[in-house]
Amino acid sequence: MAQDRHVWRDCCRLSALLMAAALVLGVVHAGENTADDTPRLRVLSWGGAYEAAQTQALFEPFTEATGIPVSVDAYAGGLQALREATHGDGPPWDVIDMTMSDARAACAQGLLQSLDAQLLDPAPDGTAPRQDFFEGAFTECAIAHTVFATVVAYDRTAFPGNRPTSIKHLFDIEGFPGPRALQRTPAANLEWALLSYNVPLEELYGLLSTERGLSLALRRLDSLGEAIHWWEGAEEPVQLLADGEVVMASGFNGRFFDAIVNQGAPIDILWDGQIQEFETWVIPNGADNPHLAREFIRFATRTDRLVEFARHLPYGPVRRSAAEQVTTHKPTGIDMRLHVPTHPLNAHRAVRKDETWYAQVHARINERFRDWLEGRGETNDGG
Repeated sequence: MAQDRHVWRDCCRLSALLMAAALVLGVVHAGENTADDTPRLRVLSWGGAYEAAQTQALFEPFTEATGIPVSVDAYAGGLQALREATHGDGPPWDVIDMTMSDARAACAQGLLQSLDAQLLDPAPDGTAPRQDFFEGAFTECAIAHTVFATVVAYDRTAFPGNRPTSIKHLFDIEGFPGPRALQRTPAANLEWALLSYNVPLEELYGLLSTERGLSLALRRLDSLGEAIHWWEGAEEPVQLLADGEVVMASGFNGRFFDAIVNQGAPIDILWDGQIQEFETWVIPNGADNPHLAREFIRFATRTDRLVEFARHLPYGPVRRSAAEQVTTHKPTGIDMRLHVPTHPLNAHRAVRKDETWYAQVHARINERFRDWLEGRGETNDGG
């Protein structure tokens, strides 16, 4: 097991070096035109396995279909990069891949352009987009493309006997000892903390709207003491698990899937309490090529493109016409239907993230979380 872990770690480090080089090139060239003055689509996305899947399913096919090259920068989510770009010379991106809750908050702050579902293609059978996309996929400034989940995963070599089966076990230091990697953000952590008290799913956000609920959640997180290792970049929790630095970690289901299937990492996903959310495309105010961005969004949300993306990473398509066509993992032939968050076996105790609630309380909840971190002698730079 130890030898396998070291091999996997060395592979990841090599991949990280190659990715860093690619990102440097992307940053250097982002926003430039090609030699023949062809416009370049500039995208801000999430890097890693997620960007690799997008490149194969979306970016390269878009270039093949239109002749327009794509440059990609990576970020760790949140609004900070967009705010800083807006207050500077303007955003160096034409389109951004953003969580729905962040998109709602950014729209409310006037950082995004309006988007209309009428720009989208119908389903192959002619069904209009508003009937084909899942409910809630469209907002004033965002168009959803996939359903992803924030989950807890664990190193199965750390628990050879009794393994975690409930989100309660994330907080059970005695029964499942060892450090945990959690994202430095209130999202997901607050919901899981209340679930560990047996709060019903339908009462989570009502309770979190109260001082009592927030205090209960932060008290539960406090119970982990020094076992918490905070992460910010989406690749960090996977690496921490693989290196044996933590025994449990929160993260995105697609990243863990990539490590398990493509890298052979000794990781299992705990689906209990998964936090489901829409991932969206948005166009920042001040983008140089908004018409090109809309052309890309139309292309990237077509049924065939969403099906193709789901063959690389197990994120559920938001179109009914695409969800029913999810088949196998392209490299390995694994049945991807069993790995998407929306599969009935995985979604039994899923939390549907209340993006509207997060958009409304974004500043207040982040400030409270920041104060809590500072009370622990830590800082919070996200948001």
